[in-house]
Amino acid sequence: MLNAAEASMDAAAEDDAERRRNKAKLYAPPKGQQRRNQRGRPPGMRMDRAAAQAMAAQVAAEDARLGAGP
Repeated sequence: MLNAAEASMDAAAEDDAERRRNKAKLYAPPKGQQRRNQRGRPPGMRMDRAAAQAMAAQVAAEDARLGAGP
């Protein structure tokens, strides 16, 4: 639905600057919504560097296992 709105707004825009302003308005958070924390992530969705690296290693291992085939 957002893609259709963006396409119609782009078609009506007169220049690239107006397209950028329209896109910023379309994807802006609702007015009055407060940020949940400084980084904008909800509580419980935090991941430190070590956890991210461990998850990446697990994904790579699973990808290698599935890519090897029977």
